[in-house]
Amino acid sequence: MNDTVPPQFRGEPLRTLIDFASTGAAGSIRLRGAFGAPRQVLAAQTLDAVRPVLDAAQALAQQGHWCVGYVRYEAAPAFDASLSVHAANAADASEGPLAWFGVYHEMLPWPEPAPEAEVRVDWQAGIAQAEFERSLTEIHRAIADGEVYQVNYTAPLQGRVQGSAHDLFLALLRAQPGGFAACIDTGEEHVLSVSPELFFDWRDDRMLTRPMKGTAPRGATPEQDQALAAALAASAKERAENVMIVDLIRNDLSRVARPFSVRVPRLFQLQSLPSVWQMTSDVEALTREGTTLADVFAALFPCGSVTGAPKVSAMRLIRALEPAPRGVYCGAVGVLQPGGAATFNVPIRTVTLRGHAARCGIGSGITSGATAADEWQEWRHKRAFLDRASQPFELLETLALADGVLRHADAHRARMRQAAAHFGYAWDERHIDDTLNQLVRQHPAGLWRVRLLLTAQGQATAQAFAMPAAPARVRLQLAPSAFEAADSEFVRFKTTRRAHYDALAPTAPGVFDTLLWNRHGEITECTRGNIAVLQGGRWLTPALHCGLLAGVGRDHWLREGRLSEAVLRLDDLRRAEGLAFINSLRGWIDAELETSP
Repeated sequence: MNDTVPPQFRGEPLRTLIDFASTGAAGSIRLRGAFGAPRQVLAAQTLDAVRPVLDAAQALAQQGHWCVGYVRYEAAPAFDASLSVHAANAADASEGPLAWFGVYHEMLPWPEPAPEAEVRVDWQAGIAQAEFERSLTEIHRAIADGEVYQVNYTAPLQGRVQGSAHDLFLALLRAQPGGFAACIDTGEEHVLSVSPELFFDWRDDRMLTRPMKGTAPRGATPEQDQALAAALAASAKERAENVMIVDLIRNDLSRVARPFSVRVPRLFQLQSLPSVWQMTSDVEALTREGTTLADVFAALFPCGSVTGAPKVSAMRLIRALEPAPRGVYCGAVGVLQPGGAATFNVPIRTVTLRGHAARCGIGSGITSGATAADEWQEWRHKRAFLDRASQPFELLETLALADGVLRHADAHRARMRQAAAHFGYAWDERHIDDTLNQLVRQHPAGLWRVRLLLTAQGQATAQAFAMPAAPARVRLQLAPSAFEAADSEFVRFKTTRRAHYDALAPTAPGVFDTLLWNRHGEITECTRGNIAVLQGGRWLTPALHCGLLAGVGRDHWLREGRLSEAVLRLDDLRRAEGLAFINSLRGWIDAELETSP
């Protein structure tokens, strides 16, 4: 078979894709390409076969081949029998070789973009919040007793996929770009990793590791985003968590390093991801002559950022608290280039598929200062990449068209442009204008509700629906519980992903909308518009950092000075001198609350 002919032109599907960012190390470049069926497969079904598989992969790479594959977390005892893991269970979704590498003669070009196929995944949490809290209590006990300093605790999400593995991978890659991504098809399972974390980059005798430890959510505004980043950078808890793992990796790396060559050139660097800020540090060394890939794994695997410290004790506690094998998640996924240069990620943000069954782990590092509420929220932030990729969505703007004039058109266009930049959607300003102008020409008179949609590929559509005049006064009901999605990007940006709002839409006769509030007891917005509260003779509207959409009407009245931002709590509703429902579509409508909080 001639490997210089791309498989897509031979009728053979591309089976494996890699998109590894440059690490910044000397000689490192972005690796982006595709592979067909492997010419040879190296697989370890037992612990005693893991090191020989790594030796064989390294030898073949040095002979001029590409090797792409993974090592499962449960392979750890192959390098150190004191490392505790679950035994692989053939009935479990994580069952498979402990190590697997496909061998290829050549990396082929990244495939040309194809029309997007819809892919959906319905995810179910693998752990209840009560169980999560019990596990944190046990970890805190172990920390207090001096058994561990930190434990990386995780749990799986389970899902069913509608669509192809490759389409899901591309959706995941759009949701979590710029890291160390791989889509590996072994024939039995697919590994879809879009991990932002570098495990190690090893070329010649230079070794770079970049542990990622320390997390903060992204902000609702540029100012809040920078404030959250600054708070992460200054956080004593997050820095302590990071430096614990840096010290562990320095110690691990010293096993294969030349004397006095281990150093930490960069500490506490912030990396911006679409849904979170992450803190990373670089640890470097020069490896001793004769060091093999298996030696590197014996020194470093699993990465300390996904175990905790000390590693042996942390993994023992993980084995006791986590009910099932982690699988490829928290193991290593990587590429060996012709000549032997090796780059592996730490496969967080990683989905494995067996048939239509999907599995993805989510976790965080638990230290003495960790609280169950904050860690649970961190897990929600970390799974945001799954929420983006698991259901298709379009960007949405709803405008009023009155007698041939679009109300606040420039502001709606600007807000959609910001959303497109955030989600990585293609944006063509002229195409948007042409779409809206055509609709306006078709509806020169009357009052219309215009629904403008934009796909990921930048295709815009617009529809107009006859709209009655806004009512003079409306009744609102208070949400019965805190709005769990208040910190979601699908709140901060307007899209067709609205199930979290629809679930709280009013059903009682005469109720216009539902007033939402967050877990801190702060008022946020309604499901279809913003809220204004009259207090002390001033109209106030909740601040964006409370978790709400920056409504176009809201921004208009803020600029006019009719509104001011404030943090408003449930108790403030009792003292309110007036309420108003506000949005660009319907304007300013006096409101009353049906029930008191």
